[in-house]
Amino acid sequence: MARKNANSSTPRPTTPEPSSVRPTTPNTEAAPKSAPAPAPSAPSSSSIGNLKANSSPIDVANAIWVKYIKETPQRTKLIDVFMVFLVAVGAVQFLYCVLAGNYPFNAFLAGFSATVGQFVLTASLRIQTNPANKTEFSSVSPERAFADFVFGSLILHFFCVNFIN
Repeated sequence: MARKNANSSTPRPTTPEPSSVRPTTPNTEAAPKSAPAPAPSAPSSSSIGNLKANSSPIDVANAIWVKYIKETPQRTKLIDVFMVFLVAVGAVQFLYCVLAGNYPFNAFLAGFSATVGQFVLTASLRIQTNPANKTEFSSVSPERAFADFVFGSLILHFFCVNFIN
């Protein structure tokens, strides 16, 4: 009967050869020092929220919506709701023109141009009253922007009513 070695009952760990071993940490002493990496020009994902580079479009839309709800002033949200209403009215007018016909074409043009013109004036009001744009419109107060909006709306609707005949 063969004699058993005391070490033979436990498996011996195998060590790889030194030529096949890769260091787990880079050797900073031997490598030349390089310049620091430039800062990224795009905003990092931490500024948008917890989004990753491969986030789904639903996650991105949800993050945008949460940021909009949290950071947008109430006055700007009200203007945005009016702009959504104007888009819906324009879509209904266009759909009606396609389905029912455009017999009084000048009436369709007047109504549709009033909707588009009001949207443009409202977008201008939103831009001028947004607190984020205060540096670009420092000479225009929110009251002055609203007065310009009302004056432009009156002129727009005057021309649209006159266009109908």
